[in-house]
Amino acid sequence: MNRRLVILESVSGPLYWVILAASLWVLLRGHNEPGGGFIGGLVAVSASVLWAIAKGSDAAARRLPTGSPVRLAAIGVGVGALSGMPAFFSGESFLTHWWGEIPLGFTEFAVSTVLLFDIGVYLCVWGALAGYALALLALGEADDGGDATEEGRS
Repeated sequence: MNRRLVILESVSGPLYWVILAASLWVLLRGHNEPGGGFIGGLVAVSASVLWAIAKGSDAAARRLPTGSPVRLAAIGVGVGALSGMPAFFSGESFLTHWWGEIPLGFTEFAVSTVLLFDIGVYLCVWGALAGYALALLALGEADDGGDATEEGRS
């Protein structure tokens, strides 16, 4: 028995992108108000779970930026570790964050390694928790296929 949810399948495409945009907003908002890499990553996981429920866990894994949840989490850990390197090479404690400004002519754009660290946390949380959730959903998909076979034999 195929339990397709046609409405969910048709709405999941645009909703996926809306949820990812919201996750990026939460990521970037986190420096001045509550939010940041961890919460933004959790919101991104919800987009992946929505896609997995609508289209299947394999399709959701392929939709991740790297195509693999493990690779995405590993890149996140690498980016987070990279954010501590400027302080390390300048003789300060690792993960002492650097703050600076980029002059744009008419204004200045404030940057810091904190944002780089938050992006690493975002990617790591998205990859690790999406991988876990997609693996659990894949077990449910395998069970649904097994139940249909058993019903056909009876």
